[in-house]
Amino acid sequence: NALSARLRADLAAALAAAMEDESVRAVLLTGEGPAFCAGADLKEVAAERAGNPPPISAPGMPELFSAIMEAPKPVVARLNGPARAGGIGLVAAADIAVAPEDATFAFTEVRIGVVPAIISVPVAARMHDRQLARYFLTGESFGAAAAAEAGLVTSAVPREELDSATEAILDGFRASAPRALSATKGLLGRAGSVPPEQRTAAIARMGELSAEYFASEDAAEGRSAFREKRSPNWVL
Repeated sequence: NALSARLRADLAAALAAAMEDESVRAVLLTGEGPAFCAGADLKEVAAERAGNPPPISAPGMPELFSAIMEAPKPVVARLNGPARAGGIGLVAAADIAVAPEDATFAFTEVRIGVVPAIISVPVAARMHDRQLARYFLTGESFGAAAAAEAGLVTSAVPREELDSATEAILDGFRASAPRALSATKGLLGRAGSVPPEQRTAAIARMGELSAEYFASEDAAEGRSAFREKRSPNWVL
């Protein structure tokens, strides 16, 4: 599952289609076969450097990671196996990531003479500084439990529990109002980035957003459902 031009093009197209489809509440990203994603397609990179570009046009990894991070619907990564280099960028770009305990990770860039430049943006937003420095600088392999401790993945579970752990997350989306879900993802993208001198203004803006949603039809439906002891009309 290397990030070839074909894979990037297909993934970008599928993601765009999911964002346009009103029946889609969230996106589940997983891999086929023993690995989740090996990162860049090195054979394709070598061919391109030799003057033989890929036969199809495809977004670069910066555009792909941005599309996932900026998507108006949640994206969940369900790892089925190892992730390496740019493949870890997909994991970090996703809003939630669940990995089997036997999955492994490695930022192998330094060991082949390159740097993890593009993926540093989504990965640094997830991982704690000390672990980020260690694994970026050494290129060593680490397990899913270490990835969870470092903040790279949300949870590491026994492989036999991977499906049930993923379904529990998806059930949360199925019970959530679509507009509120999208707006909350937008809030997460801005969380923690407000300088101290701008906090008062930021809180005021959030007050306006809160009032807007409390006055919405979805909020009225949610209150009615609570009083009437039934599920809201958006529950799948």
